[in-house]
Amino acid sequence: MAQDGFKRKLTAVLIADVVGYSRLMEEEDMTTVRNLREYQEVIASYILRYGGRVIDSPGDNLLSEFKSAVDAVQCAVKIQRKLSELNAQITDDRKMEYRIGINLDDVIEEGGKIYGDGVNVAARLESLAEPGGICISGVVYDQVKKKLNIEYQFVGRKSVKNIEEAVPVYRVLAFPSAASKRVTKAKVESMAFPLPEKPSIAVLPFTNMSGDPAQEYIGDGISENIISALSMGSAIFVIARNSTFTYKGRAVKVQHVAEDLGIQYVLEGSVQKSGDRLRITAQLIDALNGHHLWSERYDRKTGDLFDLQDEITKKIVVSLQVELTSGEQARVFAKSTDNLDAWCYGVKGNYLLDKFNKEDNIKARELLEAAIKLDPEHVLAYVWLGATHSVAAAYGWSESPVDSFKRAHELAQKALTLDDKSAAVHILLGTIFLAQRDHDKAITEGNRSISLAPNLSIAHAHFAATMFFSGRFQEAIALTEKAMRLSPYYPAFYLSPLARSYAFLGRYEEAIATSKQLYDRSRRGDYPEEWALIHLAGLYVAFGRQDEARHLIAEALKINPSLSLEFFKQSQPFKNTEHMKREIEALKKAGLK
Repeated sequence: MAQDGFKRKLTAVLIADVVGYSRLMEEEDMTTVRNLREYQEVIASYILRYGGRVIDSPGDNLLSEFKSAVDAVQCAVKIQRKLSELNAQITDDRKMEYRIGINLDDVIEEGGKIYGDGVNVAARLESLAEPGGICISGVVYDQVKKKLNIEYQFVGRKSVKNIEEAVPVYRVLAFPSAASKRVTKAKVESMAFPLPEKPSIAVLPFTNMSGDPAQEYIGDGISENIISALSMGSAIFVIARNSTFTYKGRAVKVQHVAEDLGIQYVLEGSVQKSGDRLRITAQLIDALNGHHLWSERYDRKTGDLFDLQDEITKKIVVSLQVELTSGEQARVFAKSTDNLDAWCYGVKGNYLLDKFNKEDNIKARELLEAAIKLDPEHVLAYVWLGATHSVAAAYGWSESPVDSFKRAHELAQKALTLDDKSAAVHILLGTIFLAQRDHDKAITEGNRSISLAPNLSIAHAHFAATMFFSGRFQEAIALTEKAMRLSPYYPAFYLSPLARSYAFLGRYEEAIATSKQLYDRSRRGDYPEEWALIHLAGLYVAFGRQDEARHLIAEALKINPSLSLEFFKQSQPFKNTEHMKREIEALKKAGLK
């Protein structure tokens, strides 16, 4: 009934809004205004075609209403498909993507305008939609679910300002690329590993949407930083970067990721850099229940990158209902640097360090030295730079291993003065003390690194090596197995202490099988091949296969003629001289001079 010019009615409210409009105007206002006019004319034409009415279009926002929720959803689908065609004709940095929200509710009409909670909810739904996407309320979903030949995805119940009850939200899977975002439930019985008792998550590498391969490091760095931060918490199970990055550049379903890695939650996202602006999307998915916990889009300046990473990490912690101790909170949100250029050099340097060969190790060192020049307090840059020296010394890539370890120790000490709560610092110190045969200190540092980062796969792997050389073989195996569970697609070097620990415990078949895996990985460039051959040769001798062992040593010497028993002795820091003698005797029988 009309009262004082007002009347109530049930209507389907559709709100559309441009993503990143302020940035578009700031960069090129005239082109933006022309594109906006063209796109809004297209949108208005579809609204009229489906029996709707444009109520208002201030700036980049458009408010409209329909008598039917079915008409409103059909219209929104057509709009997004048409705008996708228009955007395909222009460059990525000028694309004008709309988000659309649709709600069905009672509204107040006065003078051709509409007001009320129905409009407010539609506006909230629009903000939850992805660029080029559509979100609808549960009321709309109930109206259209059996009447339109399209799919929907439940996002969750979302709070709306001044609305007492949370609103059920659904994503419409009818716009370009939406079907690939649909989540199928993962099956516990199909998982490759037992599901951890605590909340478990895999952070996939953020997709580079810039079209420039040189920008890959940004998405990789964001993913790695979030993984590293989450790994500091004891109440959450986090898959290591080495494993999640195997999905980089692959079109994979969240369900399969969860089943491959044995986890419940998956974070995926994308990043696009344009000038000094970043557009980042992120969504947290519950793979077991087949729905999104949240999905967010951020338009920020590049200088806000570190705060944004913290924001995403905090949202994950809250969503998974993870309890962090006060010490863990400090470590999770600690920053290694606030200098974006230094961060870029560090990320690139660490990537090359992981390639595990002499040439890339040298390139990594140059990048990490540049990072430290830009920010003399970049903790991780010191750690990674120290690692380039310790790795070079350990694998014979250094002219003076003694000097290399000395330099690594200096860098570790510098990092320690900057942040003694960094697990990475204690991992590096552990490897250095081990190389110096100070096994007790190496064990102390190994324990410290794991207490600081309970989910850091590489911390367990390095500690396993310490335990192996300390003669504590069962513990070395247990630590390696934990490292492998945290990183199912683990680095090849994890296999070395595992195979050799099996051998010292008399489990020769397992030792040889594991050592063969290491050799196969080395032939793909994941580990120094000559060292894989040496380890396998020693096991063959112990297993009575001396002729095969001699052949392997001959192959190793072709790769590196400078290999010798003396070098092996100097590079293998056994605590027990009898353990060293056992391996030396085996290699003598295999033909190493």
